[in-house]
Amino acid sequence: MLDHYQQWLVNLLFVLGLSSQMGNCIRKNVRNTGNEDEVDFRGGNVHVITSKSDWEQKIAEANKDGKIVVANFSATWCGPCRTVAPVYRELSEKYPSLIFLTIDVDNLMDFCLSWDISATPTFFFLKDGQQLDKLIGANRPELEHKILTLAGSTMPSSN
Repeated sequence: MLDHYQQWLVNLLFVLGLSSQMGNCIRKNVRNTGNEDEVDFRGGNVHVITSKSDWEQKIAEANKDGKIVVANFSATWCGPCRTVAPVYRELSEKYPSLIFLTIDVDNLMDFCLSWDISATPTFFFLKDGQQLDKLIGANRPELEHKILTLAGSTMPSSN
C-alpha cells in the first residue's frame, strides 16, 4: 500500500504525463534567462507584447476597430509553444481581420498571473475586452477551427 506521499507523487507524475500528452507545459518557476532562442514571428501579423501598456494599446485598437483578439500566452522554453508558433504566424497572415498577440509568460509574469495561466501555450479569444473562448495546449486542429470560426463571425454579411 502506498503511503500518502507516494500516492501524491504518483498523482503528480500522472498529471505531468497527461499534460505533455495534451501538448502543453506546466508553468516553470524560473525567470527567462535570455539564453533560449526567441520564436521568430517576422513575416507574420503577430504583435509581440512586451509590456502591459503594449497590451492595453493593442486591446484599445481592437476595440476601436471592432476586431477580435487572439492572445497567445507562451514561453521560449516550452516545446509545444515552439511547435505551434509557426502555425500561429501562418494563421495571423491568413486571417488579417483578427489581431494576433503573443505574450511571453516569463517576461510579463505578474500580468500573466492576472490571466490565470496554468499551462502554456494558452490562447484567449477576446472581443471588446471580453473573453469569447479559451484554448489550453498546442492543439493545431482546434486552434485553426476556433480562429476560422471567429474570422467567419467578423465577415460582413452579403445582404
